[in-house]
Amino acid sequence: MNKLILAAAVSLFAANAALAQAPAAAEKKVTPQQEKMKACNAEAKGKKGDERKAFMKECLSAKKSGDAKPAPSAKAGSSCEAMAAEKKLAGAAKASFLKKCTAEGAK
Repeated sequence: MNKLILAAAVSLFAANAALAQAPAAAEKKVTPQQEKMKACNAEAKGKKGDERKAFMKECLSAKKSGDAKPAPSAKAGSSCEAMAAEKKLAGAAKASFLKKCTAEGAK
């Protein structure tokens, strides 16, 4: 009888340990989106504010999950953001400048 109780206790302990490890293994998996976020974050080093926000948006919206680099027009957009920041543009003036700048960069 004691052996039966001992066997039941050991099997319950083993089952509990297996269940406790399963969620931990699932949490360690890195999704392609997380990898993309990490790559874009590394590329955005040194950018701040609106320039970084625009860069991250373009970088993360790239079609391929392995392609963390933005499209050529996105690079033009981020440089336009930088020029607008240098000129200290805001509001409608900034929006107009960015629209014109990105249109010229896409040609």
